[in-house]
Amino acid sequence: MKSARKKSRTSLRSIVIVDDEKSYVELMAQMIADNLDCKVHAFTSPVDALANLPEISAGVVVTDYSMPQMDGIEFIRQASRVAPKSAFIMISGHDLDMMKDELSRLKKLKLRLQKPFGWRPLTEAVLKVWPGDDTPVLRANE
Repeated sequence: MKSARKKSRTSLRSIVIVDDEKSYVELMAQMIADNLDCKVHAFTSPVDALANLPEISAGVVVTDYSMPQMDGIEFIRQASRVAPKSAFIMISGHDLDMMKDELSRLKKLKLRLQKPFGWRPLTEAVLKVWPGDDTPVLRANE
């Protein structure tokens, strides 16, 4: 039962955030780190994220759709092979409804978030799709 966990327990798995906008990825990583008791890894390059994923035990990977090196769809295709136990969330400032069919074929993609959003929708999305029973605990507001 999640509510019975001790406050000091930290999830062994991490959250990975990939977005080519440096200030945005840093802000998202800080929002998550401030509100959930797990490690957060932020990358501005999907290629760098893919290279580091084998060393990270990722519970959830949050990726932007529009990035210069590869789009979020291709990133999820490749990353889901490297991190098969991870769940994925795609974020975008663009309407991706035209791509519903292509997105629905990504079995590891569990949720989409439209930019801009605050810390609460992002945190709630991560908790909603977290695979397994080691879901991070929401920190109490102090």
